[in-house]
Amino acid sequence: MKILIVGSGGREHALAWKAAQSPLASEVLVAPGNAGTAREPKIRNCPVAATDIAALIDLARRERVDLTIVGPEAPLVAGIVDRFTEEGLACLGPTAAAARLEGSKSFAKAFLARHGIPTARHETFSDQAAAARYLKDHPGAHVVKADGLASGKGVVVAEDEATALAAATAMLNGEFGEAGRRIVIEERLIGVEASFIVLACGLDYVAFPTSEDHKRRDDGDRGPNTGGMGAFSPASAVDAALEIVIRREIIEPTLRGLKADGHHYCGFLYAGLMLTADGPRVLEYNCRFGDPETQPIMMRLRSDLVALTQAAVHGRLGGETLEIDPRPALCVVLAAPGYPADPRTGDMIAGLDAADPQTKVFHAGTRELDGQVLSSGGRVLGVTSLGATLEEAREHVYRRLGTIALDGALYRHDIGRRPYGVKP
Repeated sequence: MKILIVGSGGREHALAWKAAQSPLASEVLVAPGNAGTAREPKIRNCPVAATDIAALIDLARRERVDLTIVGPEAPLVAGIVDRFTEEGLACLGPTAAAARLEGSKSFAKAFLARHGIPTARHETFSDQAAAARYLKDHPGAHVVKADGLASGKGVVVAEDEATALAAATAMLNGEFGEAGRRIVIEERLIGVEASFIVLACGLDYVAFPTSEDHKRRDDGDRGPNTGGMGAFSPASAVDAALEIVIRREIIEPTLRGLKADGHHYCGFLYAGLMLTADGPRVLEYNCRFGDPETQPIMMRLRSDLVALTQAAVHGRLGGETLEIDPRPALCVVLAAPGYPADPRTGDMIAGLDAADPQTKVFHAGTRELDGQVLSSGGRVLGVTSLGATLEEAREHVYRRLGTIALDGALYRHDIGRRPYGVKP
């Protein structure tokens, strides 16, 4: 089989790397890919943008692609699966209608309320005065979210009314363009965050290992929200009993709700959860794999990714099971200076060719020029490792990070360390 992975980030590098290991895959194409995917065996980059659906269809036809796996959210929300399906091309992912779960926070909140799935108290606004009145009438900490896609950055955790009002005003005044013309304001939930990702086809699904990411840029969960500065798997706070609760109260009602609303959901479904004292609550849905959660999860996945995705696309997911490496895995993101507000690009990266069998360096924002790897985005690399323990995986990753040189690079030093887990 020839597989096409759509996207250029660390998630897509990890998916392509895992897909290339499948005996079913003769070649894996990545559009557009990055400097890391260009250097992998059995993987070839194709210079087609992830959002150019017409060109991706032409590519799939020309290369006789057997299965396309969509990495990022933007093409899913734009209807890539609908277009591929109309052309008779197999493509893993939800339809544009179902992808509104991620494409619109207000749509997702209405879905959660309609189907009785637990989430935070919330309201939706497109008017600044109405938002200000709501915040005045509901004192306390809030989370302000741009309604549309904002690359994981359209979220502000506000400890007080003034901060929440400033965030709401900035978004409604165009900070995130059309994505912020409508906002959701919700109560701030207290607890531990976790990511629960499944591959679903209708009501059938298989669950990947739990994971947890670190959204804040700086150590100690400080600084601005980002697309993710690191992740580890399994999540520290999710045991077998809690996983059963998450499946029963979150995942299965979500799939039933989608079916009841007329959506046949086929693809990855990511529930971002807050594990509160009153049980798990949905913070958000993503209609694709998380980034950087994909990196440690793919390191732990022993099952054939191509066989799994093929089973989902052809409606044969029922009865499938996953084989998972019992060892924990951890990923630390190395970001460009200025990330997330104004990341610098075009810097040379040294040390990538060092031999280290303990780690895998997944590329995110990189490109190659005259044999030299340059930074090309905010999140540049994701250094990932397995370990007998989480602490051992951390040691492998941070040792490898010490051998990579990118002028002014940022990365957190406390990934995998939380108050409830390993102490800093």
